[in-house]
Amino acid sequence: MSILRRMRLLGLMSLASVAMFSLPASIRAQAMGLPELSDKTRECIDCHKKKSPGIYQQWGRSKHYRGNVGCYECHAAEKSDPDAYMHYDIRIATIVSPKDCSRCHSREVKEFASSHHAKAGRILGSLDNVLAEVVEGNKGMVTPGFPNGASAAAVNGCWQCHGSQIKVMPDGKLDPATYPNSGIGRLNPDGTEGSCNACHTRHSFSVAQARHPDTCGKCHLGPDHPQKEIYEESKHGIAFFAKQKHMNMDSEKWIVGEDYSAAPTCATCHMSATKTQDVTHDIGMRISWNNRPAVSVRPEVADAKMNLPGKDVPWQTRRNNMKEVCLNCHNTNWVEGFYVQYDGLVTLYNEKFGKPGVALYNLAKPLRPYKAAFSHEVDWIWFEIWHHEGRRARHGASMMAPDYTHWHGTYEVARHWYTKYIPVLRKLAKEATETGDPAKIEGAKKLLAKIDEIVNSNNHKWSVDKMDEAEAAARKKAREEFQKRYDK
Repeated sequence: MSILRRMRLLGLMSLASVAMFSLPASIRAQAMGLPELSDKTRECIDCHKKKSPGIYQQWGRSKHYRGNVGCYECHAAEKSDPDAYMHYDIRIATIVSPKDCSRCHSREVKEFASSHHAKAGRILGSLDNVLAEVVEGNKGMVTPGFPNGASAAAVNGCWQCHGSQIKVMPDGKLDPATYPNSGIGRLNPDGTEGSCNACHTRHSFSVAQARHPDTCGKCHLGPDHPQKEIYEESKHGIAFFAKQKHMNMDSEKWIVGEDYSAAPTCATCHMSATKTQDVTHDIGMRISWNNRPAVSVRPEVADAKMNLPGKDVPWQTRRNNMKEVCLNCHNTNWVEGFYVQYDGLVTLYNEKFGKPGVALYNLAKPLRPYKAAFSHEVDWIWFEIWHHEGRRARHGASMMAPDYTHWHGTYEVARHWYTKYIPVLRKLAKEATETGDPAKIEGAKKLLAKIDEIVNSNNHKWSVDKMDEAEAAARKKAREEFQKRYDK
């Protein structure tokens, strides 16, 4: 094709595009989605554009609006639905679940259902929830769904990120202890897990918003999983906030290296398309370590515990997926070097603190005066070492944030290990011995023997003045060289 003919064709295409978007919205929508707005949605609009204009305007800016997908198309309910109720003469449900979204977004919902995001609500039976339900909370929040009360600490805290178990009252309305709630692992009345609204905020459902780090930061921040803060410290985050205007975040396909190259976001690396990979809503498919537990495990191990499809996807495959993302902006040596550094930190934490810490805690638990979780200071110390500080160190290394890896991470792990954890374990063993209980005396002997084994191991023997001579000499030489260089 000649250059002239190409120019003419491009001109005609541009004119067609302009003409398309100059047409009324109802006509444009015919080419993009449903033929027209349904009568029931029109009834909704007539009322809601007056009573809740914010919702109306948000929807009016959405792709749903341009595709004639309105209120009724998402909120319509069957009589058999547990949360169905009559709203004027239309049967609806307040909750729009992944099942509802799957009518149009089947692939996305299937991927999401296979992810740890969708399973986040299962925290309701975990140790974390004991804190919010019992240790921090009470049963003072009485609602129709909780006649015996619920903990406001859980309702307003844990459940808002992880998701509540939605309870439906007899009239179809939702119990106020469990809704409003857009937690990403919400347990919905129709049996589905998850909330698309956690990232794609209603009623605009903006893809640009879902791609922004602040969206992930609603949940991924704070003392135990500060990924948002870690990202902001990293070179990735610095680049994003400096060059956000170049990110083209409203792009339909948003392929790194084509639609943008200024910086990555959380979505770029974990979910978004590349030249060789499609978008995925299973955020575990590019992760090669699961750093949530006390000792890091490979993601397929974590998936197997939840019986997720990912149990059959080895970590090497997932790592190669992420490497392909990295290679859009970095060379091979950089990417390979990063993973050497990252694996090194995870291994350091696992072998020096994680595995020994678990072994010590398991020996200590029977020696506590009371059986309840968090009834003894040893519970708190070990919990914060792995759940807070150990996670920060591992997450920090995964995203190249040195301050979170070291000062907020390994430094805090080490400080609390040597000054709190080991001393309180010795104290607990001493107190158990003094009880005169033969079982506790025997348990104390085992605990002290394990402490002695760990303290005298290569990783910890420095703390009892047993540092290797070669290491001690190297430390002395380094100190002398720095003093000679700078003490002038």
